Amino acid sequence: MLTIKKRARTSPAVLAMSLFAALGLAATGCSSSSESTSETLAPEVTTEAAVETTVAVEPFRIAVISPSAKNDSAFSQSIFDAVTRISETMEVEIQVSDGLFVVEEAAKAIRGYAEDGFDLVIAHGSQYGGPLQEIAPDYPDVAFAWGTAVDTFGLANVSSYSVRADQGGYVMGVIAATLSAAKNIGVVGPVEVGDAKLFVDGFKSGVGSKDPDVKVNVNYIKSFGDVALATEAATAFVANGADVLTGTAQMVVGAIAVAKAEGIPWFGTQSNQTALAPEIVVASQVYHWEVILATIIADVKSGVLGGKTHIATLANGGLVIEYNDAFKLDPEVKALADKTIAGLADQTINTGVK
Repeated sequence: MLTIKKRARTSPAVLAMSLFAALGLAATGCSSSSESTSETLAPEVTTEAAVETTVAVEPFRIAVISPSAKNDSAFSQSIFDAVTRISETMEVEIQVSDGLFVVEEAAKAIRGYAEDGFDLVIAHGSQYGGPLQEIAPDYPDVAFAWGTAVDTFGLANVSSYSVRADQGGYVMGVIAATLSAAKNIGVVGPVEVGDAKLFVDGFKSGVGSKDPDVKVNVNYIKSFGDVALATEAATAFVANGADVLTGTAQMVVGAIAVAKAEGIPWFGTQSNQTALAPEIVVASQVYHWEVILATIIADVKSGVLGGKTHIATLANGGLVIEYNDAFKLDPEVKALADKTIAGLADQTINTGVK
């Protein structure tokens, strides 16, 4: 559990004015009713003599439920990093229940946080839609958000959020095509749904736009968390001549280990994966959910608890390509990538992914 509380300070000048008023009232109260004074002298209060105090600020309470560890370097970490960034800009209390891949366990946590009166309950996983649809109507005064998804179930207190992962995937693909001397790239996918499929499809499209002769092989291992299967898939790609690798979901730590051992470039997504292998991670598409959360929180504070769908993109800053400075990427290739990012942001370039 992470709890963050901050306090606002009362300035010396404001405190001095308060002391002045209080002392003035005290002087009036001590005068006899039969006496009158022609002048009331104000006590001298200097800045040096003023005493600083603190005033408690009620924090905005956020609960996060995620399917894997909050430090998984992928999907769950993306939302944990986002609420941590939110804590740097406003008064918040954050509680996290991670590792809740079993939907029934997640449902208990969602209901528990709602029962405790949290301002915003974030169900970070598309598998949580079913229980959220049942729970949210029981707590009409609590705001809920879930993703990646675009359905609010017609409920006024549910927001959904998703991401144009194909955009970052496209940029990664453009770069990858320039790095693959063998013209053979391997992609380790989890389940062919949601932002994972968007990323893979965008990556393939990006590679094709740069060099249609580069072959992109994809293996969906049917699991978001099976590190061993991801390792096997990456190993098989390398054995078949792949000289660039990428993948998505929390199981990619296994594939990254293979890329590191073989000295093969890796492209990350969801969270910044540079720390896992600084020598081979080229860049990461990072989900900056705080851009969307800031909007949702502002809505909640204004009385709008949900009913909207929010999409993270390169244009709105919800998606950011974060380069690994330790990887010596050719300046011309980086310039091409930056041009591609700009084109996707202003829609002069389209990924072709639907």
